[in-house]
Amino acid sequence: MRYLIDSTPYRRVSSALRRAAVTLCLAATAVAALADEPILFVHGNGDTAALWHTTLWRFASNGYDEKRLFTLDLPYPLARSDDAKPQEGRSSTAEYTLAVADKVQEILRETGASKVVLVGNSRGGYPIRSYIKFGGGAKYVSKVVLGGVPNHGVWANEIAIGNEFNGNGPFLRQLNQPDANGNETTEGVEFLTLRSDKLDKFAQPTGEWVGQAGKATNVGYDGPALRGAQNLVLPGRDHREVSFHPEAFKATYRFITGKAPAHIDIVAEARVTLAGQISRLLGNDATNLPLAGARLDIYQVNAATGARIAQRYNQVVATDGRWGPFPASPEAYYEFVITAEGYATTHIYRSPFPRSSAIINMRPAHLAPADNDAGSVITMTRPRGYFGVGRDIMAFDGQSPPPGIPASVPGVSTSKIKLPPAEQRSVTAEFNGEKIVVQSWPTKDNHIVFAEFHY
Repeated sequence: MRYLIDSTPYRRVSSALRRAAVTLCLAATAVAALADEPILFVHGNGDTAALWHTTLWRFASNGYDEKRLFTLDLPYPLARSDDAKPQEGRSSTAEYTLAVADKVQEILRETGASKVVLVGNSRGGYPIRSYIKFGGGAKYVSKVVLGGVPNHGVWANEIAIGNEFNGNGPFLRQLNQPDANGNETTEGVEFLTLRSDKLDKFAQPTGEWVGQAGKATNVGYDGPALRGAQNLVLPGRDHREVSFHPEAFKATYRFITGKAPAHIDIVAEARVTLAGQISRLLGNDATNLPLAGARLDIYQVNAATGARIAQRYNQVVATDGRWGPFPASPEAYYEFVITAEGYATTHIYRSPFPRSSAIINMRPAHLAPADNDAGSVITMTRPRGYFGVGRDIMAFDGQSPPPGIPASVPGVSTSKIKLPPAEQRSVTAEFNGEKIVVQSWPTKDNHIVFAEFHY
């Protein structure tokens, strides 16, 4: 035995085994290095993870591992009036920061990765920056993309000094304290900011969009930019489009992967599965809390008329508010009908879903008292951007521009029409090539209708 242990042949075998082990370790390291970095997408004020589904579609269309794409839903997505004072149904910057920190750790455990990429829209950029700068996140985050984040406030004056959106308030003063190099970013983490040239409603020299008409905001068009970041301007894009427009995706993808995407348009799947959550309102405030007991019916409809072809799905959601999975056709138009106690029967018409998604989140609505005299109330809505008169091609029931859309900086994402009592009929909503035809439903029976655009 001593001979075998001390022999040259044994040492050669041992060396070969060691080399093989090193090779395997290097191979494993290479595989880990080649894996797509996990990305967490963080929504803005009053929003939901659902706003990111087109962005996720574009990443997946370029071969990005869908198991490495994550979102979160803050239970109370609206900011407090005063960040330091508890307010029912509203969240603080500290609460949002903790939610991001917890989600990052969950992602690291699930994927085995050592770091993540964080992508935030609007208010969603605040907890990202706070987590990295003050919450120990710098060691867990490799890159950050901030789209339309009001990094220097929506206003910076004496009004509502405790509000998180006040650039002179305690939250942003602390967050924007420069480091020794004069940077507002955190060393060791790469930052990209995306902003509009002049069309971000929350980066304007005067406060028309924030109830301060004619008053100087002391915030410039470059308010979302940060010293120490790569700051990119997307001309002509609005506050939401700098996160959700194809141009924003292209810049985000290049920054994260180091290469241009092969596809800007979404590549359709042959088989599509949809799922999501039905969430409730608190008064008229949005939440991302589940609405237990809500009923969801899904109908395939005629693309030209909005009339129902057949019912394809129905479910009463449990305490988690989750619905699905629903096997959808990537070419079909659908009507989603939510029925829940205390809400109007809510009809949401959608254009085809080219790819699967588990974040098709929806909220039922209330009829406004001022709308009770209408025969039917129909709203066209664009959650991932605003309507721009002169910039966009759009019409609603033959009206162009649609009612309620001002000829100014794009800052309105809905248009509502009230129809007189009449027989049920088709109503067409159009926006930059996306067309949705809905049916009118009577307000007297507590119905409300939405045409919701993907893009």
